[in-house]
Amino acid sequence: MIITLRQDAGFDEIQAIEKKLHSLGLKLVDVTSQSSRYFVIAGMPNLDIRSLADLKGVDDVHIVSDTYKLVSRKWKLNSSSIPAGLAGDVTPIGGGGMSIIAGPCSVESEEQLIQLADFLVSQGVKFMRGGVFKPRSSPYAFRGLGIDGLAMMASVCRPRGIKIVTEVMQVSQIDPMLAYVDVFQVGARNTQNFNLLDALGQVTTPVLLKRGISGTIDELLQSAEYIFSGGNERIVLCERGIRTYETASRNTLDLNAVPILKDKSHLPVIIDPSHGIGIRQFVTPMALAGIMAGADGVILEVHPEPEKAASDGAQTLSFAEAEICFGKMRQTHELLSSWQ
Repeated sequence: MIITLRQDAGFDEIQAIEKKLHSLGLKLVDVTSQSSRYFVIAGMPNLDIRSLADLKGVDDVHIVSDTYKLVSRKWKLNSSSIPAGLAGDVTPIGGGGMSIIAGPCSVESEEQLIQLADFLVSQGVKFMRGGVFKPRSSPYAFRGLGIDGLAMMASVCRPRGIKIVTEVMQVSQIDPMLAYVDVFQVGARNTQNFNLLDALGQVTTPVLLKRGISGTIDELLQSAEYIFSGGNERIVLCERGIRTYETASRNTLDLNAVPILKDKSHLPVIIDPSHGIGIRQFVTPMALAGIMAGADGVILEVHPEPEKAASDGAQTLSFAEAEICFGKMRQTHELLSSWQ
């Protein structure tokens, strides 16, 4: 059950609501997000919710059978739009648009970033992805430039109006990154790092949450619930491919997840075809398939010279390939919108 409190609810009214819930033997979690304050109650209380809806200070009461409640569409029927960026320069993800997030697997140099940023501006792309902390399978592989790389990214992207999307790997990195990041990315290896998710629930910066390598759809939604229940409702879900028995591609991009997630949750859903298939020539068709499946956007790996990329070159698009991909994605989204 979710009880939404009125914006103007006073201290005494809130105390009375809490007292009433405790008298009914209910345990509540008090959640204050960017837009509202909620009392979340686990389980399915056997009571007439009208007795709660009539209390002063209560705006609405919803019974939600899902174990993930705040991210469930059973509570919030309208799809959420997530604002990203600094005050006065906000770009939404979701809300009927089609977001493109593009950039390198790893931030390598200022020259690389300038080339990328100028290319994205020429293409009307508002978000750059770029890793500065890289979780790599081998400890000997390039693992990123750290905060210095992120500061460099900000110095290039901010003057051009480009929003920064980058991965955070541990709780201690959040505070140093806050001044630079417009969207925190939680990678597949950290989807169930609950300490990290709890900490990201304490900030107001949006979070792009990727599905785990072998994670189920419900597990992804439970991870999102950790963030929302901590107070941060600005969450974007990302299907990035799961590990199956198939070896012909890097991962198996589960396009089934897109309509299922959008049916189960009000949060925006994007796809990552670069990691999802891991083969450059197939990234564009999978991006288009994701949009046709209903995705609110796509996150892609793009590099000035993919063959020289420090990481993930085999799945990274060149500028010429990316320009074609962006154009086809926009055409596909326009076509889909005309059918609706």
